[in-house]
Amino acid sequence: MKRRKLRAYLSGGMEYAQDEGADWRSDIDQWIRKTLGHTVFNPNTESAKYLSKRIPNENFRKLKVDNPGRFTSLVTGIVDLDSREIARKTDYVICYWDRSAQRGAGTKGELTIARLFRKPVYMVTEVKTDNIPGWVLGCTTRIFPSFVKLRQFLERKYRKRSSVRP
Repeated sequence: MKRRKLRAYLSGGMEYAQDEGADWRSDIDQWIRKTLGHTVFNPNTESAKYLSKRIPNENFRKLKVDNPGRFTSLVTGIVDLDSREIARKTDYVICYWDRSAQRGAGTKGELTIARLFRKPVYMVTEVKTDNIPGWVLGCTTRIFPSFVKLRQFLERKYRKRSSVRP
């Protein structure tokens, strides 16, 4: 019987984040692949692929002002792509909760989908718990104060057992 590798989804602010949150995602993406041998859904790279097929020479964020209808249509496609990924292919979610995640809406939606489909959510944040919305806390499995602590946990949890599932 063929088994597939476990898969992580990287959730966190994009629209209001510096460089759309690419730095932290790139770092943890590489670490997960190398250390745990899991696959990763990185919304930065997946959104870029999606948009390059639909608007190869346009500024996506600028469309929000210049062509709101087109922008909304593209965002709807990204929401569908990300939502299906979490529901159907993701085994666990890593969420970086910072000011950009607080300001946007996508992270909250991703965590809600993860909760609905019983996917564990591991959150990294320096935000005090009383400043995180209760809904978000209700979707979160475990909170870590740093990526170092998260990595230690993931190594203990996933490295000792098989990194594949049917």
